[in-house]
Amino acid sequence: MRVAWFHCFNGVAGDMALGALLDAGADLDHVRSSIAATGVDGWSLQMQRTQRCGIGATKALVETGDTAHHRHFAEIRDRLDTSPAHRRALAVFHELAVVEGAIHGEDPDDVEFHEVGSLDAIVDIVGVCAALESLGIDEVHCSPIRVGSGTIRAAHGVLPNPGPAVVSLLARRGAPAVGVDIDLELTTPTGAALMTVIATAFGPMPAMTPSTIGYGAGTRDLPGRPNVVQVVIGDTATSRGPVTPGQPVQLLEANLDDATGEQLAHTISALMAAGAHDAWVTPIVMKKGRPAHCVHALCDPSLTAAVGEVLVRETGTLGLRGTVLDRWPQERRETTVDVDGHEIRVKVGAHRVKVEHDDAARAAAHLGLPLGEVMRRAEATSRADEDTDG
Repeated sequence: MRVAWFHCFNGVAGDMALGALLDAGADLDHVRSSIAATGVDGWSLQMQRTQRCGIGATKALVETGDTAHHRHFAEIRDRLDTSPAHRRALAVFHELAVVEGAIHGEDPDDVEFHEVGSLDAIVDIVGVCAALESLGIDEVHCSPIRVGSGTIRAAHGVLPNPGPAVVSLLARRGAPAVGVDIDLELTTPTGAALMTVIATAFGPMPAMTPSTIGYGAGTRDLPGRPNVVQVVIGDTATSRGPVTPGQPVQLLEANLDDATGEQLAHTISALMAAGAHDAWVTPIVMKKGRPAHCVHALCDPSLTAAVGEVLVRETGTLGLRGTVLDRWPQERRETTVDVDGHEIRVKVGAHRVKVEHDDAARAAAHLGLPLGEVMRRAEATSRADEDTDG
């Protein structure tokens, strides 16, 4: 498993996290194209080599013309598509909307972001998520996060340092923080949101074989304190036991005794569209012998809030429960085979060939053949191709 560990020994901001990932080798063109896919314009992103207290680092230079522009969460959400990077970014913005809504007594959709809604923060958040995708990161870990003291000036006036949003984000995730007697905003809401949403674990560097190290520079050059975020990228060490460590996943569940079959089917589709690894329904019997259903959704921990919101919205449930599990995805690759002129996708694993149902169903309808026959032909063709390649 490919892991990125962020060492936030001097706090973290969005541009610092982005600079660290670019310094570690993330593809700048991929990051730019992912940001451009949001449809926002008036920005530019460059990399600049610099030093902070003798440490060579990369400064992510984000230039925009509307840093004072305010945006509602609903507007930002509508600009993000279903790509992996955008799904991660959506989870970050959703968490920010929930926190800001709680602070100001507003519904998350009505939250008007100020500093976080400005274009440079959108570039930072989407850019970090795209950089993680570029580097093939499966899991993010984070050290305890340093925060400053005193007061800071924000859109709403003079606020305590760390700011209310930063403290709320840390508290909601249970992320460890360490105060430093420095009257500066070492950790920004954007930085805190990124770390608390995309990180699945907090603490010292996990057991891993480091391969790349990156440093992202902050704007200030602080005397005697390198104003950088360090990211260490590598592969997790293989367990010597019978089973390697699994990939953490969040299981969300809700019991329903008043949902129709159509509503349940739509809910599963909506959960998958929100980024769930899998979603399914099981029949159950509730109190007083009432027949009911349990809706399950399995997702990356960073998408818990977003997937949970979909489950609540689509079912109207009054409560969810969750369990953190481990999963062991098996290696597979996707290929296509031809069945009488129709391309059908096939997943090939070590011990199984899995034909894509929707592709086979479309081919069966055009060819006037039973679905089972088309699936058998596709599987046989795939196995023959494997034998030929072997």
